Amino acid sequence: MEREPMRIREGYLVKKGSMFNTWKPMWVVLLEDGIEFYKRKADNSPKGMIPLKGSSIHSPCQDFGKRMFVFKLTVAKQQDHFFQAAYLEERDAWVRDIKKAIHHIDGGQRFARKSTRKSIRLPETINLSALYLSMKDPDKGIKELKLEKDKRVFNYCFTGTCVIDWLVSSSSVRNRREGLLLASSLLSEGYLQPAGDTSKAAAEGLSDTPFLDLSDAFYYFPDSGFFCEGYSSDDDVVLKEEFRGTIVKQGCLLKQGHRRKNWKVRKFVLRDDPAYLHYYDPAGGEEPLGAIHLRGCVVTAVEDMPDTKKHDDENILFEIITANEIHYYLQAASSTERTEWIKAIQSVARTGK
Repeated sequence: MEREPMRIREGYLVKKGSMFNTWKPMWVVLLEDGIEFYKRKADNSPKGMIPLKGSSIHSPCQDFGKRMFVFKLTVAKQQDHFFQAAYLEERDAWVRDIKKAIHHIDGGQRFARKSTRKSIRLPETINLSALYLSMKDPDKGIKELKLEKDKRVFNYCFTGTCVIDWLVSSSSVRNRREGLLLASSLLSEGYLQPAGDTSKAAAEGLSDTPFLDLSDAFYYFPDSGFFCEGYSSDDDVVLKEEFRGTIVKQGCLLKQGHRRKNWKVRKFVLRDDPAYLHYYDPAGGEEPLGAIHLRGCVVTAVEDMPDTKKHDDENILFEIITANEIHYYLQAASSTERTEWIKAIQSVARTGK
């Protein structure tokens, strides 16, 4: 029986059309031997498939000056495919895994992440991939939390102590010492990611072990909705909840109108249930002026908008493309704030209802 190709990475990216200069959100799946792309995550049949054998990848790609974080995949028949990620780290992660997949298939090898089994003496009977899926089980796995430390809020993460507790309670290990070895392997092979200075310093070799069994060492799953934000300012008062969901992020942004293409300051409130970005008159008023449905959307940084005069010379812009392909253009106050908004919206688009 032929083995199905491994799913290496998947998520929403913006893809350029092959015939027209249109950019549309696609659910992209990186396999060992190719890239499949779907119109929506729930679709059973892909819109297309790009073979990786003999391909090459180029990043950064400067072919489109108005779009940031674009990478180009050139297949063996010299056809180019362009994808845009939401931010720098996401683009680099896609490029890194695609490069590795191309290297393995061109060399006739199976894709495998860097193994640390020998260095930490991990038994061959342990299946890290299966263990990772168990850890992510919504009912029996590790619970993702909102944690606070050093005037920062870490969303969709958990502590090192929680990981070791789960490994012991699930009988994956016999004791906490074995749990520390197993968690270090999960970290080294990319199944866990460090969040915050304490866990990052340990992962970089500044501690006795790469993984820390501590309540103030934070970690997250690489394909979760993790994002970090600072505390809100005194002026950024949390509004009362007109809706069911928890407020994930709020603040003022410039929004471009759909009809007149003019820019106005709006107060935006991002909630996780339902997954909407509501916007209000910043001068006051409890009723929202409108809302952007985020479930299945794609959000990316952009340098400029087509067919419209840019608001100013800062170009701290980002674009939300909804599941039904409505485009919204917003401008943040700084590049850091733009990245925070993009990551927050991404998390709600993936996990919200």
